[in-house]
Amino acid sequence: MKRLMFFASLLFALFMTAPAWAEDAPAAAAAVSAGADAASAAAPAAAPAAAPVPNKGDTAWLITATLLVVMMATPGLGLFYGGMVRSKNMLSVLMQTLVIFCLLGVLWAVYGYSLAFTDGNAFIGGFDKLFMKGVTPETVVATFTKGVVLPEYLFASFELTFAAITPALIIGGFAERIKFSAVLIFMVLWFTFSYIPMAHMVWYWAGPDAFTSAEAAAKAGEFAGFLFNKGALDFAGGTVVHINAGIAALVGAYMVGPRIGYRRESMAPHSLVMTLVGASLLFVGWFGFNVGSALEAGSTAGLAFFNTLVATCAATVSWTIVEALFKGKPSMLGAVSGAIAGLVVITPACGLVGPMGAIIMGLLGGIVCYWGVNGLKRMLGVDDSLDVFGVHGVGGILGALLTGVFAAPELGGAGIWDYVANAPGAFDMSAQMVAQAWGVGTAVVWSGVVSYIAFKLIDLTIGLRVNEEDEREGLDLAAHGESAYHH
Repeated sequence: MKRLMFFASLLFALFMTAPAWAEDAPAAAAAVSAGADAASAAAPAAAPAAAPVPNKGDTAWLITATLLVVMMATPGLGLFYGGMVRSKNMLSVLMQTLVIFCLLGVLWAVYGYSLAFTDGNAFIGGFDKLFMKGVTPETVVATFTKGVVLPEYLFASFELTFAAITPALIIGGFAERIKFSAVLIFMVLWFTFSYIPMAHMVWYWAGPDAFTSAEAAAKAGEFAGFLFNKGALDFAGGTVVHINAGIAALVGAYMVGPRIGYRRESMAPHSLVMTLVGASLLFVGWFGFNVGSALEAGSTAGLAFFNTLVATCAATVSWTIVEALFKGKPSMLGAVSGAIAGLVVITPACGLVGPMGAIIMGLLGGIVCYWGVNGLKRMLGVDDSLDVFGVHGVGGILGALLTGVFAAPELGGAGIWDYVANAPGAFDMSAQMVAQAWGVGTAVVWSGVVSYIAFKLIDLTIGLRVNEEDEREGLDLAAHGESAYHH
């Protein structure tokens, strides 16, 4: 009984004191919280978030892509063009592609990268990175994903290959009759006043991390390129590379004039085997061009890879069929030209359209570029020796415009990414077509004006064309004192 009374008394005491405990608990918690706040205030400020570090997979892929584009220039473009000229001009074409690439590679490091990819105005960058000032192994650049970066030296190298091979495309418009010195001077002028501004207008922006709000996006747009702000889509260089170069080649073909004996003498390619080898190297290297432009080894790169592959296949097939229908026989040169046409057409769209859109673009590219080489060329009455305008100019214009159609999500495209919301944005096809037209028109006018002025200045000073004797002898011996072949 005593034990029972003891436990009853104990329970009564516990219940009676519980409210006191309940009252003391918040006070105790507040005291602990106050102590923690005081400790936090006394402690040093929290360290800032760690800076993003380049992903090794992205870095490795872009190194590979850059090397693939280097291969496109030499030997790819050199053999492709070299096989299509007469044997007496083979080395001259190889020499031009190699030296142009190397010369402009140096100029890219000296001032090209700075003027293309730094803040300036809507049309040109500034001199902040002249002579690669401020670029170190530790500096990074943005990709197309928030928080993802690349080593800046690698990005600059990748863009160098674009800047160096694009001018080399132009030489096909006036091959076999232009002075080597005139070629080099023109390339410096055109690179400076056409390629660099176009690259800045289309591709320069602050990067996705700057788009944190509508106000921040508007602020970032103040320093973006003119065509970027217009909304023009160009994934890998439809305007910057192909239209830009194609128009320059057309202007050059007019101003240099036709080859001696044009339309009267045979000017058939001397080695279609070499042309095929060169085209095959371009085909493979183009994956560096297009897929590398994703800047990451991710899903967009995969899409760009597949689209580049199927569009090229489709264009080769359509060109071959059309040529067989109109000429009675399909030619290897035609099939090769179709493949290049497909690569050109898909370039601005490869990471933006769906596979079926890519196939349609390739099929149309083969047909339209066939007309550009065989119909439009005659209408224009120009000796575009290696059909640079018919393939790159016409194909680039077609690809840029069709990008505005097949990028639509309802047609399987990727649409436009809203970096503020970090989600797919609304896609207005009519508005996008206007933006694409801005890109095409700007590239045509800008390159046309710059090219005309540059060619004119050279013609008035050192002259554009070799003399008749040298042209008939061939530029290999006349300009370089060498011969590709010894018979």
